[in-house]
Amino acid sequence: MEPRPTVDDPDRPSGRSRDPEVLLASARAGDRGAIGRLLSLVERGGEVAREVGRLAFAGSGDAEQVVGITGAPGAGKSTLTDHLISSAKRDGDRVGVLAVDPSSPFSGGAILGDRIRMQDHALEEDVFIRSMATRGHQGGLALAAPGAIRVLVASGLSVVLVETVGVGQVEVEIAGEADTTLVVLNPGWGDAVQASKAGLLEVADIFAVNKADRPGAAETKGDLESMLDMNPSMGEWRPPVLLTTATTGDGVDALWSAVSHHRQYLASSGELVKRRERRLVDELQRVLTWRIQQDVRAIRGGDHFDQVVAEVISRRLDPYQAADRLLGGRG
Repeated sequence: MEPRPTVDDPDRPSGRSRDPEVLLASARAGDRGAIGRLLSLVERGGEVAREVGRLAFAGSGDAEQVVGITGAPGAGKSTLTDHLISSAKRDGDRVGVLAVDPSSPFSGGAILGDRIRMQDHALEEDVFIRSMATRGHQGGLALAAPGAIRVLVASGLSVVLVETVGVGQVEVEIAGEADTTLVVLNPGWGDAVQASKAGLLEVADIFAVNKADRPGAAETKGDLESMLDMNPSMGEWRPPVLLTTATTGDGVDALWSAVSHHRQYLASSGELVKRRERRLVDELQRVLTWRIQQDVRAIRGGDHFDQVVAEVISRRLDPYQAADRLLGGRG
């Protein structure tokens, strides 16, 4: 049997294991440092990340609930998430939070504002909060996020909240890793229109119009309700639109109740199993796409590629024949 991959970590205190299997066992026993090191390995990518992913996949099962929280920057998602942690804890859950931040173009690190806003919970034993960035992960967050969620679940956290920084394509994809997707907007017609343009009407399970103490909250709620009325793709579940004020906690209990109600709906309708199966298929397709892209890069780096390109340019081969030749097929 080949030895399991390990990692040389200069930040690792002496005496602590570098073995992913040992780290995972420690994480299950409540070692927060081990959880953090496992997530760092997932972010870095490479063979060790694959080993962590394999172990977490085999030992994680399914979380009680994974909630994706997305919305425009400045919508108050982090403050709202902070209150949702409290709501989940009152239900007896152990909570993991992935705050997905943009990477610094200089250091590659994550912006830590999310964790600062959740600092009331940061040191609690039954809560683990991590800011996550692309860092060096090959394939980006779309590949790293599912592995990170599995690490948290395998560590014994029953509820995982995934907060993303905005509503771009990557953020929507990451929110799609959730059982329940919560979209946070602010009062104003513009946010409702942007939600429609970003495709969030299709992916949202629950809407929260946050900062509801500001003018225009009721109008935004009405706009969203009207858009939902005209949405032909809506199934049995109609996303509720709730008013919240994260700074005071107003409406948060009702919001968490809606999240719990959606979880019950998913379980009773069979949609929960279907969603999780679709996510696994989608993840496999992303991994396959990434692996194929790596193969294409390797092909382009070889001398044979230049020779085939020359034949295409001289019109001795068409692009399909050229691709067959490069991939080892007929042509």
